Amino acid sequence: MLTQEQVLEKLREWMEELFEIAPEDIQLESNLATDLDVDSIDAIDLVVKIKELTGKQVNPEDFKNVRTVQDVVTVIQNMTAE
Repeated sequence: MLTQEQVLEKLREWMEELFEIAPEDIQLESNLATDLDVDSIDAIDLVVKIKELTGKQVNPEDFKNVRTVQDVVTVIQNMTAE
């Protein structure tokens, strides 16, 4: 299983690459929509990256309650732990 710090580092890389968000702006408590301006279309790009990392399909049920960077980290950690 990946550590919280490893997952956060990956997210920072992806979000800088995909959405041009400065890595230092991406904190665990950051709200994806209000703080980082990540919309539902952007979230699809993020899900694709998560699938590439884990080799698993992201369950839409797991992702529908995601609001913060911490929520995304938790989903990825749970997927890599299975």
